[in-house]
Amino acid sequence: MNKTILVTGGTKGIGRSIIELFAQSGFNIITCSRNEDELESLRNDVLNKNSHVLIYTKKVDLSIKKDIENFVHYIDGLNLKIDILVNNAGQFIPGQIHTEEEGRLEHLIKVNLYSAYYISKAILPQMIARKSGHLFNICSTASITPYINGGSYCISKFALLGMTKVLREEMKNFGIKVTAVLPGATYTDSWSGVDIPPERFMPSDAIAESIYSIYHLKGATNVEEILIRPQLGDI
Repeated sequence: MNKTILVTGGTKGIGRSIIELFAQSGFNIITCSRNEDELESLRNDVLNKNSHVLIYTKKVDLSIKKDIENFVHYIDGLNLKIDILVNNAGQFIPGQIHTEEEGRLEHLIKVNLYSAYYISKAILPQMIARKSGHLFNICSTASITPYINGGSYCISKFALLGMTKVLREEMKNFGIKVTAVLPGATYTDSWSGVDIPPERFMPSDAIAESIYSIYHLKGATNVEEILIRPQLGDI
């Protein structure tokens, strides 16, 4: 029987690369996005290349708690054993705290922190019952570095790393592995339109490969944090 990976925000960038790599390895996929057309395109691409896997998609706005609740209900209805949860969905909006528009912090906390909190809270009980599973939270170098134009994004990512550390301690005795992934500049839509050569960035495939390798480490080995930067450093 195929294993199952749940990846939030799976239609682009790091999330899509994770899905494509794990589907090639025979994992069933559960994912979500705000865009139904992009979900349909992803579904078709995955199934055309991997006819032996199943993929379940749902349109979800992870900044809205009711949408998260509906997504969790949808997942429960699939009756699948989730082996890996990747809280990947996130949003970057540049700005500085003292000049940011009203509501910026609240919005980015909802997308970058609360979505991971509520989905983890919903999925972990089944992993605890089995005493197996792996949780990856896609943090950022902004989780440890206060970038001058990071503003509320940095705040939300610092908080996500803090939550991941707490979960690592909570899950130790249940046999569940917890990993914080801290990528630097990765070539995704967040950087669209910038006048920087693509080769200056890391490819999203490289982040997916790191997660794949960490998941397949043998025995009681847990990579608590992995910090990944471009060869020439941060941008």
